[in-house]
Amino acid sequence: MASLKEIKRKIGSVKNTQKTTRAMKLVSSAKLNRTKELAEQSKVYAAKITEMIQEIASNIAKKGDALDNPYFKEVKNPKVVDIVFITADKGLCGGFNSQTIKRVNELLKEYGDKGTKVRLRAIGKKGISYFNFNNIEMLQTIDDLSSAPTYKRAAEFISGVVDDYMNGDTDKVIIIHNGYVNMITQEIREGQAVPVDASKVSVEAVSTSDLELEPDDDDTLLEALVQRYLEYGMYYALIDSLAAEHSARMQAMESATNNAKEMVGKLTIQYNKARQEAITTELIEIISGVESMK
Repeated sequence: MASLKEIKRKIGSVKNTQKTTRAMKLVSSAKLNRTKELAEQSKVYAAKITEMIQEIASNIAKKGDALDNPYFKEVKNPKVVDIVFITADKGLCGGFNSQTIKRVNELLKEYGDKGTKVRLRAIGKKGISYFNFNNIEMLQTIDDLSSAPTYKRAAEFISGVVDDYMNGDTDKVIIIHNGYVNMITQEIREGQAVPVDASKVSVEAVSTSDLELEPDDDDTLLEALVQRYLEYGMYYALIDSLAAEHSARMQAMESATNNAKEMVGKLTIQYNKARQEAITTELIEIISGVESMK
């Protein structure tokens, strides 16, 4: 059995770890609240842009024109697919990163079996480290965006991705991230950035706004709105991923704090037993010494 001094040292070490994990949980909780507010604001804004896109698409349909815009042209058998995936820059958040990486690996196999070339664009140090370690080539890597996303940087990033699509370098762009559901749940979210999913733009949408357009403005405004839609879609994915990261870290740190508390309890019992044994041994030695002197 370990000595009293050694057990006491272990108890102190576990208690220090418990303090650290409890503090990290509180920090993640505060960050989560701020990030949730940003996510809600971004979601509402993106929804309004979608409504405007629907209305313009409806106007085009009413005039008898087809929705013939490069952003909406679906390729049935894509030859090149870009996968944008978001992971955290830090660890200590349970299976948050591994779930995203698992889905990316599934898509790599799925497209690989079809003979489709896949180009990876990684955001976040954890994902970058994984694919570098496994010698899997990545087209683009950004290691400081997922932890501190801004609209400007999100817009710059997705603009470069969309430029490749418009230039014909890729046929489809998919964005994958682990999204926030609630304080204890995250889910993998996979969306097609471009071409824009036509199912999200219903040409039968009922006009509910006072938007008035000149006959030649439809295409110009549609293109501008789609660009803004893609930018906010990217920004929302980053914010949503960050909120999910904080909630996952809260869970992980709460679990670690509880485990530390349980371990302190076990070590304390072990310490008391060892102390009792030491006292008993000393008493026996004293009694034996007294008896031998008689």
